[in-house]
Amino acid sequence: MPPKARITKNMVIEAAFETVREAGAESINARTIAQKLSCSTQPVMYHFKTMEQLKRAVYTKSGWYHTEYLMRLREPGENVMLGIGLNYIRFAMEEPHLFRFLFQSGYAVENSVLEMIDSEELTPVLSAMREAMGMSLKQTKKVFLIIALFVHGYASIIANNSLKYEENLVAAHLEQAYRGAVSAVLEEET
Repeated sequence: MPPKARITKNMVIEAAFETVREAGAESINARTIAQKLSCSTQPVMYHFKTMEQLKRAVYTKSGWYHTEYLMRLREPGENVMLGIGLNYIRFAMEEPHLFRFLFQSGYAVENSVLEMIDSEELTPVLSAMREAMGMSLKQTKKVFLIIALFVHGYASIIANNSLKYEENLVAAHLEQAYRGAVSAVLEEET
Protein backbone atom coordinates (compact mmCIF):
# COMPACT_ATOMS: atom_id res chain seq x y z
CA MET A 1 0.00 0.00 0.00
CA PRO A 2 1.44 3.41 -0.94
CA PRO A 3 2.16 5.84 1.89
CA LYS A 4 -0.58 8.32 2.72
CA ALA A 5 -0.11 11.66 0.94
CA ARG A 6 1.32 14.27 3.27
CA ILE A 7 -0.17 17.16 1.32
CA THR A 8 -3.92 16.78 0.87
CA LYS A 9 -6.17 18.43 -1.68
CA ASN A 10 -7.78 20.47 1.12
CA MET A 11 -4.35 21.68 2.25
CA VAL A 12 -3.63 22.90 -1.28
CA ILE A 13 -7.00 24.68 -1.45
CA GLU A 14 -6.45 26.27 1.96
CA ALA A 15 -2.96 27.49 1.01
CA ALA A 16 -4.30 28.95 -2.24
CA PHE A 17 -7.19 30.57 -0.37
CA GLU A 18 -4.75 32.24 2.03
CA THR A 19 -2.66 33.35 -0.95
CA VAL A 20 -5.70 35.04 -2.49
CA ARG A 21 -6.50 36.75 0.82
CA GLU A 22 -2.95 38.04 1.15
CA ALA A 23 -1.97 38.91 -2.42
CA GLY A 24 -4.86 38.33 -4.83
CA ALA A 25 -5.85 35.58 -7.26
CA GLU A 26 -3.11 36.53 -9.71
CA SER A 27 -0.62 35.19 -7.13
CA ILE A 28 -1.94 31.64 -7.35
CA ASN A 29 0.65 29.44 -9.02
CA ALA A 30 2.16 26.06 -8.21
CA ARG A 31 5.40 27.55 -6.89
CA THR A 32 3.68 30.01 -4.53
CA ILE A 33 1.37 27.35 -3.13
CA ALA A 34 4.22 24.86 -2.76
CA GLN A 35 6.25 27.45 -0.82
CA LYS A 36 3.31 28.09 1.49
CA LEU A 37 3.03 24.32 2.10
CA SER A 38 6.80 23.82 2.36
CA CYS A 39 6.79 21.17 -0.35
CA SER A 40 7.66 20.76 -4.00
CA THR A 41 5.18 21.68 -6.73
CA GLN A 42 4.47 17.96 -7.32
CA PRO A 43 1.73 17.62 -4.65
CA VAL A 44 0.04 20.78 -5.90
CA MET A 45 0.02 19.53 -9.49
CA TYR A 46 -1.02 16.04 -8.35
CA HIS A 47 -4.26 17.41 -6.88
CA PHE A 48 -4.86 20.06 -9.56
CA LYS A 49 -3.73 19.41 -13.11
CA THR A 50 -4.11 23.11 -13.95
CA MET A 51 -4.07 26.33 -11.98
CA GLU A 52 -7.49 27.06 -13.47
CA GLN A 53 -8.89 24.01 -11.61
CA LEU A 54 -7.28 25.21 -8.39
CA LYS A 55 -8.66 28.74 -8.85
CA ARG A 56 -12.15 27.31 -9.36
CA ALA A 57 -11.84 25.30 -6.13
CA VAL A 58 -10.60 28.38 -4.28
CA TYR A 59 -13.43 30.41 -5.77
CA THR A 60 -15.95 27.93 -4.33
CA LYS A 61 -14.29 28.05 -0.90
CA SER A 62 -14.20 31.85 -1.07
CA GLY A 63 -17.91 31.96 -1.88
CA TRP A 64 -18.81 29.93 1.20
CA TYR A 65 -16.44 31.99 3.36
CA HIS A 66 -18.15 35.15 2.06
CA THR A 67 -21.63 33.76 2.83
CA GLU A 68 -20.59 32.87 6.40
CA TYR A 69 -19.12 36.35 6.81
CA LEU A 70 -22.36 37.97 5.65
CA MET A 71 -24.40 36.00 8.16
CA ARG A 72 -22.34 37.06 11.20
CA LEU A 73 -24.43 40.02 12.35
CA ARG A 74 -22.68 42.26 14.84
CA GLU A 75 -25.71 43.00 17.01
CA PRO A 76 -28.37 40.41 17.96
CA GLY A 77 -31.38 42.67 17.30
CA GLU A 78 -29.86 44.27 14.21
CA ASN A 79 -32.01 44.68 11.12
CA VAL A 80 -31.02 41.58 9.14
CA MET A 81 -31.06 43.32 5.77
CA LEU A 82 -29.03 46.25 7.05
CA GLY A 83 -26.62 43.92 8.86
CA ILE A 84 -26.03 41.74 5.82
CA GLY A 85 -25.56 44.80 3.60
CA LEU A 86 -23.06 46.36 5.99
CA ASN A 87 -21.21 43.05 6.27
CA TYR A 88 -20.97 42.90 2.48
CA ILE A 89 -19.37 46.34 2.44
CA ARG A 90 -17.14 45.51 5.44
CA PHE A 91 -16.01 42.37 3.63
CA ALA A 92 -14.86 44.50 0.69
CA MET A 93 -12.92 46.71 3.09
CA GLU A 94 -11.42 43.91 5.22
CA GLU A 95 -10.89 41.34 2.45
CA PRO A 96 -10.31 43.40 -0.73
CA HIS A 97 -8.40 40.64 -2.56
CA LEU A 98 -11.12 38.08 -1.86
CA PHE A 99 -13.82 40.57 -2.81
CA ARG A 100 -12.16 41.32 -6.15
CA PHE A 101 -11.63 37.59 -6.76
CA LEU A 102 -15.28 36.80 -6.05
CA PHE A 103 -16.92 39.71 -7.83
CA GLN A 104 -14.49 41.23 -10.31
CA SER A 105 -12.46 38.33 -11.70
CA GLY A 106 -14.90 36.65 -14.07
CA TYR A 107 -14.88 33.38 -12.10
CA ALA A 108 -18.54 33.55 -11.13
CA VAL A 109 -20.49 30.64 -12.55
CA GLU A 110 -23.59 32.78 -12.87
CA ASN A 111 -23.83 34.87 -16.01
CA SER A 112 -26.54 37.23 -14.79
CA VAL A 113 -27.96 38.77 -11.64
CA LEU A 114 -31.03 36.57 -12.02
CA GLU A 115 -28.84 33.43 -12.06
CA MET A 116 -26.94 34.73 -9.05
CA ILE A 117 -30.09 35.14 -6.98
CA ASP A 118 -30.90 31.45 -7.43
CA SER A 119 -27.40 30.25 -6.48
CA GLU A 120 -26.97 27.82 -3.61
CA GLU A 121 -24.58 30.16 -1.77
CA LEU A 122 -27.28 32.81 -1.53
CA THR A 123 -29.92 30.54 0.04
CA PRO A 124 -28.95 31.27 3.70
CA VAL A 125 -28.90 35.00 3.04
CA LEU A 126 -32.30 35.04 1.33
CA SER A 127 -33.79 32.79 4.02
CA ALA A 128 -32.64 35.11 6.81
CA MET A 129 -33.91 38.16 4.94
CA ARG A 130 -37.25 36.54 4.15
CA GLU A 131 -37.81 35.58 7.77
CA ALA A 132 -36.79 39.03 9.05
CA MET A 133 -38.94 40.94 6.55
CA GLY A 134 -41.95 38.62 6.67
CA MET A 135 -42.21 38.71 2.89
CA SER A 136 -42.66 36.01 0.29
CA LEU A 137 -39.54 34.58 -1.35
CA LYS A 138 -40.46 36.38 -4.57
CA GLN A 139 -40.73 39.73 -2.74
CA THR A 140 -37.53 39.06 -0.82
CA LYS A 141 -35.63 38.40 -4.05
CA LYS A 142 -36.89 41.68 -5.52
CA VAL A 143 -35.79 43.64 -2.44
CA PHE A 144 -32.48 41.77 -2.44
CA LEU A 145 -31.77 42.67 -6.07
CA ILE A 146 -32.35 46.37 -5.48
CA ILE A 147 -30.22 46.42 -2.33
CA ALA A 148 -27.53 44.13 -3.75
CA LEU A 149 -26.82 46.49 -6.62
CA PHE A 150 -26.61 49.46 -4.25
CA VAL A 151 -24.40 47.62 -1.76
CA HIS A 152 -22.18 46.14 -4.46
CA GLY A 153 -21.51 49.61 -5.83
CA TYR A 154 -20.39 50.86 -2.43
CA ALA A 155 -18.32 47.72 -1.80
CA SER A 156 -16.61 47.84 -5.21
CA ILE A 157 -15.56 51.44 -4.75
CA ILE A 158 -14.19 50.67 -1.27
CA ALA A 159 -12.42 47.43 -2.36
CA ASN A 160 -10.63 49.36 -5.09
CA ASN A 161 -9.43 52.02 -2.66
CA SER A 162 -11.52 54.78 -4.22
CA LEU A 163 -13.58 55.62 -1.13
CA LYS A 164 -12.94 55.61 2.60
CA TYR A 165 -15.37 53.48 4.59
CA GLU A 166 -17.48 55.57 6.97
CA GLU A 167 -19.82 53.17 8.70
CA ASN A 168 -22.38 55.67 9.98
CA LEU A 169 -22.78 57.29 6.57
CA VAL A 170 -22.93 53.97 4.75
CA ALA A 171 -25.45 52.61 7.28
CA ALA A 172 -27.68 55.66 6.84
CA HIS A 173 -27.57 55.34 3.04
CA LEU A 174 -28.22 51.61 3.22
CA GLU A 175 -31.17 52.10 5.59
CA GLN A 176 -32.71 54.59 3.14
CA ALA A 177 -32.16 52.25 0.20
CA TYR A 178 -33.63 49.34 2.16
CA ARG A 179 -36.77 51.27 3.12
CA GLY A 180 -37.16 52.46 -0.47
CA ALA A 181 -36.74 48.95 -1.87
CA VAL A 182 -39.29 47.43 0.51
CA SER A 183 -41.77 50.23 -0.22
CA ALA A 184 -41.30 49.84 -3.97
CA VAL A 185 -41.80 46.06 -3.85
CA LEU A 186 -44.89 46.31 -1.63
CA GLU A 187 -46.32 49.11 -3.78
CA GLU A 188 -45.76 46.99 -6.90
CA GLU A 189 -47.85 44.21 -5.33
CA THR A 190 -50.90 46.45 -4.79
